[in-house]
Amino acid sequence: MLLLPSEESDKFHRLGVGSVTALSLITPVSFEDRHLSQELTDNTTCVIDATVEHVVRTPKTLKITFFAHNLERVIEGIIFHPKPYMIHQFPKNERSFFSGKAALELGRWQIIQPLKITSVGLLVPIYKTPLRADVMRRLVEKMITVQNLMADGLPESIAQELYGLHFPQAPKPLSQSQLHALKFAELYDYMRRLRLKRRFHPTRYKANGNVKGWMKMLPFELTEDQKKAIDEIAADLRRESAARRMIVGDVGSGKTMVILASVVLMRPYRSILMAPTTILAAQLYEEAQKFLPDLKIALVTNATKKGSLEGYDFIIGTHALLHRSLPEAGLVMVDEQHRFGTAQRHGLTKLTDNDTSPHYLQFSATPIPRTLAMIESAHIDVSLIVQTPFTKNIATSLITRTDFPALLEHIRSEIAQEHQVLIVYPLVEQSESINYQSIDEARGFWEGKFENVYVTHGKDKEKEAVLLAFRTSGSILLATTVVEVGISLPRLSTVIIVGAERLGLSTLHQLRGRVSRTGLQGYCYLYTNATAKNERLAAFSTCTSGFEIAALDLKFRSSGDLLEGSIQSGKKFRWADIGEDEEIVREVKGYLDL
Repeated sequence: MLLLPSEESDKFHRLGVGSVTALSLITPVSFEDRHLSQELTDNTTCVIDATVEHVVRTPKTLKITFFAHNLERVIEGIIFHPKPYMIHQFPKNERSFFSGKAALELGRWQIIQPLKITSVGLLVPIYKTPLRADVMRRLVEKMITVQNLMADGLPESIAQELYGLHFPQAPKPLSQSQLHALKFAELYDYMRRLRLKRRFHPTRYKANGNVKGWMKMLPFELTEDQKKAIDEIAADLRRESAARRMIVGDVGSGKTMVILASVVLMRPYRSILMAPTTILAAQLYEEAQKFLPDLKIALVTNATKKGSLEGYDFIIGTHALLHRSLPEAGLVMVDEQHRFGTAQRHGLTKLTDNDTSPHYLQFSATPIPRTLAMIESAHIDVSLIVQTPFTKNIATSLITRTDFPALLEHIRSEIAQEHQVLIVYPLVEQSESINYQSIDEARGFWEGKFENVYVTHGKDKEKEAVLLAFRTSGSILLATTVVEVGISLPRLSTVIIVGAERLGLSTLHQLRGRVSRTGLQGYCYLYTNATAKNERLAAFSTCTSGFEIAALDLKFRSSGDLLEGSIQSGKKFRWADIGEDEEIVREVKGYLDL
């Protein structure tokens, strides 16, 4: 990476860039042609080689009589509201080059706001930046050279294209090769910065567990994606540096089995897992007891009595783990990592009583586009679990007020089969700004029509108890998006999302993923009061893969920023399109050898 001259650092800072490559991405908005004019065109910039014959100053103007040698004619120059120093730029009888706007007034040619220039025969780039025009031009002339761009790590072909954007032979529209160079350079600069943020910590914990034997004992076959993720984790856990890997699975892709396989791999060392809710932690604890019968497993929540955890092989807990004294562990895992703050995630790795770093795995059921995963791999290793153990059969429909009677019939039919229905409302209480009912307004209707109706939302302190009660005894659950990630509801067959157009596609996908968890025929109804066709919801209703939906989400909004290691934050790429430029991302990834 090319070191920037210290005397230019303030300019780079004001431009908001940190490298020559990033500077080259600030392209000229136009060019000023400084070739000597062969003729004059009204209201167009001209360049003259002229001798100053006469200067007259009035209170509001400075009038200069030029003889233009290249045009062989006299032209009057006018400067409106001149500054005192300007008169010294036009000494009588001096010959120089001048540029200004030509104007034809009453049959006489004038040059408006003439400016002395030092050289002619070139194109001058015009930039729109916080720097003064001449300062920016000098910075670009000094810093943007093919040699500097190559010293900053870019391939020669890309460096040549970028140089040509700032110093063309003639102004012309952006070519495909130039656009490719801009996208390549932007992604290269970004992924390089991500890679520089990556830290490698030595570890003495090496995986030695018999995961192949454990997999053979399972009562079912793991999917190829699950096996691939386990192989990637196994390779990580045998390295000299502590693993830093993110495992992204679609809803229902079976990432729990990958978590348990990681615990087996890490033996004889202890593993710790933090989950965002008590319900999720309890579900993982139940699965661990079922599939890891030989291990001593602890569940830690706010309700757990404090005591030594030294005797356990696998510790599962909520954020309550952050307030406990944790024994030495070789592997630390976080489930649904986006639900925790960065400080909480990092806090867990520091709480273990280790002399070297533990391995760190984070799991997410919020799929990301493959392109984004490739970019993220500059900062942290990424595994994608796209396949699901069985094909979910969920019919997705857009419905409006006129479909409500048929919807009621469907609900009665499902409840008669002892299936459950989830209705997601956008609000808990009434709001004048949103034309949808809230839970408080709607609950009377549902409780009057049906039995065993349960209600919960984000502010409900008893929500976990309500969800557990609903799982065993409920018919209908009225909730907000609090159920997006959480309790497994095996009998849930139908989800109705009120005001669906108000939610992001990934949230809709998470909610739809609550149904048909055990192979039931599932139904997802997207209820909207909007009369116009919604392309976004129409596209969602025909798409079932979370990874395809994440790509759709990119298409309908802008790309996310990864530089803080969080996929959801807000960087916008100026040139690259994460939804469309997978090939260029792959090219940059290969070039950086990631």
